[in-house]
Amino acid sequence: MRAAVLHAYGQAPEPGEFDEPVAGDGQVVVDVRAAAIHHLDLLKATGTFYLSQPLPSVPGTDGVGTTPQGRRVYFDPTIAPHGSFAQRALAIEDTLIDVPDEIDDVTAAALGNTGIGAWLALTWRAKLQPGETVLVLGASGALGRVATQAAKILGAGKVIGAARDTDRIIGADETVELNDDAEIPGPVDVTIDTLWGKPAEAALKQASRHARHVQVGQLAGTEITLSAPAIRSVSLDVSGFSVAHPPHEIKRDAYRTLAQHVARGEIKVEHEVVALGDIAAAWERQKTAERRPKLVVVPG
Repeated sequence: MRAAVLHAYGQAPEPGEFDEPVAGDGQVVVDVRAAAIHHLDLLKATGTFYLSQPLPSVPGTDGVGTTPQGRRVYFDPTIAPHGSFAQRALAIEDTLIDVPDEIDDVTAAALGNTGIGAWLALTWRAKLQPGETVLVLGASGALGRVATQAAKILGAGKVIGAARDTDRIIGADETVELNDDAEIPGPVDVTIDTLWGKPAEAALKQASRHARHVQVGQLAGTEITLSAPAIRSVSLDVSGFSVAHPPHEIKRDAYRTLAQHVARGEIKVEHEVVALGDIAAAWERQKTAERRPKLVVVPG
């Protein structure tokens, strides 16, 4: 079958042929219709991330496709070495989520891991309460754009979107251009942080009492300086979040809810279709979150 094949760590996958997946117990082969490219895919392909990617293999964390029984489903995770950047992928049968008819394949794939991550970071991890102030670091990125819109739907009193490219932020009440002199307005009750690094340090200074800072990405760096008094003085919670950790039924309900909001036009998910043959160029584009929609591979 045609697939994007990773042959070496630190390099982009290349279009080529790969062995057909064969389903074992509790597994299912999915005919892939669309699969979004995530920063997680790039991290796994470095060979140094805590989640491994074997060689050779087909990358791709999740996707949308059809089962042998004709179900149109969102699937996550894939089973290595058969990821979703291929004509067919291998998934866990118990984790399949039916895709509502109201949204198309590409939108459904763009919404998947990114949308669920944004929604559950706010609800399941941060336990956002109505009227609270939400800060989204990296609000121009795919997850950040969904998070700013979702926060308003969930009842946030104020949403602050912070990014280097503020023109691409959707749904924020206030925006902050992240540069060397950027100041974050406060106090902030919930921070959804896709950046870490210096933007996180600036945000933590504005944390309210009992604030929750949810760390979901590291586009601005892997380390920060955080003093003990900064945590203790406001009873600050700093927590990590991975979309892989919530129970399946929580992710299923989140996906269905998000799909309804997207179908009604209440959440916009910008995306761009990428052909399988163009995977290497798309892989390089994924390394920057600026000035681009969610990239979605369509095997064709």
